[in-house]
Amino acid sequence: MRLLLCDDHAVVRAGLRALLASTEGIEVVGEAGSGEEALAMATRLRPDVVLMDLQLGEGMDGVTATRRLVRGDPPAPRVLVLTMFDTDADITRAIEAGATGYLLKAERPEELFAAIRNAASGRTALSAPVADRVLARMRSPRPGLSERERDILRQLARGLGNREIARALFISEATVKTHLGRIYGKLGVETRAGAVAVATERRLLP
Repeated sequence: MRLLLCDDHAVVRAGLRALLASTEGIEVVGEAGSGEEALAMATRLRPDVVLMDLQLGEGMDGVTATRRLVRGDPPAPRVLVLTMFDTDADITRAIEAGATGYLLKAERPEELFAAIRNAASGRTALSAPVADRVLARMRSPRPGLSERERDILRQLARGLGNREIARALFISEATVKTHLGRIYGKLGVETRAGAVAVATERRLLP
């Protein structure tokens, strides 16, 4: 199978290429250092699987690149995320963008090889810690956002700070902070940017 690597660290790409060179049936056909480069190379090289990091420095991130890859002209490649991050928000965004699997960089080589083969066949591949988090969320789904929380999210998406949000909605800054804490908990994020990103992915914003 044909594999395209996408990671913004050249040393990581070199290590992966060397590791995969010892594996029969997997051919690394290219290396991309950015999301934009991955899209261009995938169009030209037609890989079966793209091994995608989520954090790609400046420019397009791995989630956006994943979404565009899987929605591109057929035959679209499968995208297998390989990252250091296992937060609920990262996992959710990647899967909703169309990733076939989600692996952590701490995995053993044998697990990586098996995940690549599974991804090429269209089978889901998840690291054990990631699978545990997904199952936990399914068993205990987070409650939906209230209308006031949606109002605050909309203001966040506009780039407003707490004081500006309070003025716009005629509430106190303390109330804004309380709502933000609830929003973060429901969306599984820890930052304002994360909240906006997840809300956008789930189409919670107009």
